[in-house]
Amino acid sequence: MKRKVAIVCGGDSSEHDVSIRSAKGLYSFLDKDRYDLKIVVLSGSDWQVCISDETTVAIDKNDFSYSYNGEKHNFDFAYITIHGIPGESGQLQGYFDMLHIPYSCCSVLAAALTCNKYTCNHYLNAFGVSIAKSILLRHSDLSDSALIEKRVINEVGLPCFIKSNTGGSSYGCTKVKTTEQILPAINKAFAEGQEVIVEAFMKGTEVTCGVYKTKTKSVAFPLTEVVAHNEYFDYDAKYKGESDEITPARIPDQVSKKIQDLTLRIYDLIGCKGIIRTDYIILEDGTVNVMDINTTPGMTATSFIPQQVRAAGLDIKQVLTDIIEDQFA
Repeated sequence: MKRKVAIVCGGDSSEHDVSIRSAKGLYSFLDKDRYDLKIVVLSGSDWQVCISDETTVAIDKNDFSYSYNGEKHNFDFAYITIHGIPGESGQLQGYFDMLHIPYSCCSVLAAALTCNKYTCNHYLNAFGVSIAKSILLRHSDLSDSALIEKRVINEVGLPCFIKSNTGGSSYGCTKVKTTEQILPAINKAFAEGQEVIVEAFMKGTEVTCGVYKTKTKSVAFPLTEVVAHNEYFDYDAKYKGESDEITPARIPDQVSKKIQDLTLRIYDLIGCKGIIRTDYIILEDGTVNVMDINTTPGMTATSFIPQQVRAAGLDIKQVLTDIIEDQFA
């Protein structure tokens, strides 16, 4: 019998709709001869499984099952493609762990770590991984706006990026060039989460690298170079075609190999699972700085990972089958 696979999407962040697009991409990629696929959309406490374009049924959260036409259905596997909370933060992983339902991505600790940009980057920095200068802000810091401005200028410098510490897709992100822009940018970022990261601007070439591992293989995909038409790789650049995404990246082979090896090392340092994608800036002096680690990367037809899989000469259907079947090996 086919394994019953839930493609879990939606979530509680601004990336809810982006996640649904990834779910539709995964549905198109996965092997339908091998798997019985259902898209499950999480919206707060409302969890619905899509039976058809017109019909949805509530998920029973007691065991992540659903009933339809008098028959109860349980899932064998969850492919999590929620960008942000709760699917990228470890919360949903903890739920599936308690139900003993295997899933596609990082475990609770690894997911929680990578979801927190500031903590993750400084954790990796302790192992010699280069990162930008940054500071972390919480709501309690807002009581002294003059001190915040002074810290940003003295500890990070201008220009800088101010963004949510846990959000993605550039929601709430601002490139700040003047002192007057600091506080409005912080308030904008706080609208996306409880913590804000202020990160130094890094001038250089932006690249991203996807990797995955199973019990029997370790695969690093060709890098993608990102050239934003806008001032930085913002939402419009990511999702409205206002950028050039060049795979493989136009960088020397030895630099590509260095970044692929670094991404595989980061995978092990964090204890990742499934596919991850790590974003980097190659500075003008050749230093490679980590920017962000995505443990549930976008999976639409035009997303980075499918691009990189194609450039590697691999079949996305087989890659996803590798990830699912590795949990049953």
